Amino acid sequence: MTFSICVREGYTDENGDDQTRFGVAVTTRLPGVGTLCPFASENGAIATQSLVNVELGRKGIEYVDDGLAIDDALTALLNADDGAENRQLHGVDAEGTFTFSGEECHGWYGHESGENYTVAGNLLTGESVVAETARAYRESADEDRPLAQRLIDALAAGYAEGGDKREELNVQSAALLIETTEPEETDPYYNDLRVDATETPIRDLREAYELAGDGFTAAVERYEAANDDGNDDT
Repeated sequence: MTFSICVREGYTDENGDDQTRFGVAVTTRLPGVGTLCPFASENGAIATQSLVNVELGRKGIEYVDDGLAIDDALTALLNADDGAENRQLHGVDAEGTFTFSGEECHGWYGHESGENYTVAGNLLTGESVVAETARAYRESADEDRPLAQRLIDALAAGYAEGGDKREELNVQSAALLIETTEPEETDPYYNDLRVDATETPIRDLREAYELAGDGFTAAVERYEAANDDGNDDT
């Protein structure tokens, strides 16, 4: 199935402290990709796809969280996987990247990596899907916009280029997941989103992001106002 992108970004928080965020976004012409492919923590992001082995993502993040470099972690998991040549696995941690596409994946398949990102896909209309996804992310990396928004734009660029070639499969899905080293009292709702079954996955994921952002802002304003009213009463 699919194409996906994993990224690492450094930034400075409101207190002037250096932080790192990790994100992964994915879309496919099958339902429920958000339950299978994307994994992230404050230490890294991983996508597992093609003939999916969910344990590669789950255990990969666990190993990275335990301090193992992503290259060592994912290489060890693939070495122990009898179906490795059917897998695609890629991701980033605080210091490096990892990409793997098994020789028995279905074409077009392949991957691309840069200093802070990895992109991979299989059953695609062509190499340009991966290239356009990567290009769109690179060109947005210095923009002052939320990472979730820019990851959706990266998926949109790959989708517009042709995306998953199985046009006979109308039911599609998309997901994104972002984690950060920054301690947050309330995680923004728009950093963990899934569209599980739709014919317009990118449009629906973007709409979910926009609505979640509006809802998060409204909820914060409501509770801040309630707290202010409570303080005035004391």
